[in-house]
Amino acid sequence: MRSPDIPLHDIAPLAEVSDYSLYYFLGLLLVASALIAAIVLWWIKRRRNRRPDPRKTALERLRTVDLSDPKTAAYAISEIGRIFAADNERTRKAYENLFERLERYKYAPRVDAIDEETIGYYRLYLEIIDA
Repeated sequence: MRSPDIPLHDIAPLAEVSDYSLYYFLGLLLVASALIAAIVLWWIKRRRNRRPDPRKTALERLRTVDLSDPKTAAYAISEIGRIFAADNERTRKAYENLFERLERYKYAPRVDAIDEETIGYYRLYLEIIDA
């Protein structure tokens, strides 16, 4: 039997091997996560741009209100105009003024055509919203 203390002269000592596989893995993980984040952000931006802006659609609906039917127009202007009333103090006051002028067209069974003064306040409100 051989003794474990016998020196072996023909075997070289262990050589230090530098291992970069952990760094390669972390770099690959970083690049992959950045790529996935970029794809997700691109997808979110694309979805958001595809969805119509509710304020734009409301403004378009407010512009296209048919003033020939005063009762329906008064209700529509009051309902849609409320969306923009909270923008700032000026739009709130303009909406309240327009709302008061439209009240006489809402609650009566038969109403006259909307007068020019109320139509002027309606157009002024549209200009205030646009500005």
